[in-house]
Amino acid sequence: MAALRGAPRVGGLLGTLSRAPRAACARRYVSSDAATKAAKTEISDIEASSGLEVPVVGPKDVKLQNPRRRASRRDLELPHGRYQFHAPKFYRGPLHPVQPPKSSDPIARDYSPGPYNLPRLQQTWDASIASDIMTMAYQHVPPGTPTKPERVRLRKWDDSSPYMANRPLRGPRGSDVLFPLEQDINWHNIPKIKAVHLSVFQSQARKNFDHIIVGRSILQTITGVRPTTTLTKQSVAQWALIKGEKAGLKVSMHGNQALEFVDKLITLVLPKIKEWEGVRGTSGDSTGNIGLGLEPSQVMHFPEVEANYGMYPAKMIPGFRIIIETTAKSDRHARLLCQAIGVPFYGKVVD
Repeated sequence: MAALRGAPRVGGLLGTLSRAPRAACARRYVSSDAATKAAKTEISDIEASSGLEVPVVGPKDVKLQNPRRRASRRDLELPHGRYQFHAPKFYRGPLHPVQPPKSSDPIARDYSPGPYNLPRLQQTWDASIASDIMTMAYQHVPPGTPTKPERVRLRKWDDSSPYMANRPLRGPRGSDVLFPLEQDINWHNIPKIKAVHLSVFQSQARKNFDHIIVGRSILQTITGVRPTTTLTKQSVAQWALIKGEKAGLKVSMHGNQALEFVDKLITLVLPKIKEWEGVRGTSGDSTGNIGLGLEPSQVMHFPEVEANYGMYPAKMIPGFRIIIETTAKSDRHARLLCQAIGVPFYGKVVD
């Protein structure tokens, strides 16, 4: 009976021995020696598990994982495509409930990364040029002033034939071209640079094709765009040209590339030209595009050509014509934009 009575006590002692150690807490020791010994043991335990003593993991210790095998072992599948948003294929108008995301959104179908830089000329246009153009082009009209009748540019059809009914109006007589109407500059139609076009014509390319190669390398170095070779449209006996032969190059730049090129042209190239008066006041095609030309001796002022001038044959460096395409509808507004950017004009100005 006494042995049976002591059985629970033995079981309790065994249970206390098998329990896990309790969490560390503040303890009070009898002597300072015992406290230092306990602190050393605790610090040693902490340092053993610190990151300073953990061995460095190298590329050999990393196990490569197979994504297909990992996907096959996954218990829960990822959501299917029908639960994810897909950009619509077509734009169905501004009132449609489903609108395509912006091109800067990675899920957009026309996604294009960037822009990575903001041209200095664009910052100048936003900060000062746009407001200055609106101030210079402002025309105060007192209230109650009658509007001027618009000039009739299109002709009506007479009633001599029933086939002339409901026909669109005819254009002007002769060879006059129907140019766009010049509108007053407002906050939503301030002129800006849209594109820049460069063209090169070399009549010597028929005898020596190296002129095309040198011109292509120079244009691509200056603009950063691969040029396109142009063909002659008609035969010219004085220049020994035959229709359909390669005799020129052309390059078109849009967006930030066009702004960077114009900024480089105005800041670095044009000021280095000696005795340069500026752009002619008659320059323009009556639709808001301004043109100017550079001679072969003036092309060397571009920093890309000047740095490696000895690499190009001096007699094969071409001159080219520059067309600055703007969003203006008239040469007067385009000239106003170019003057605000820093392009000088001389001679008689044609409005």
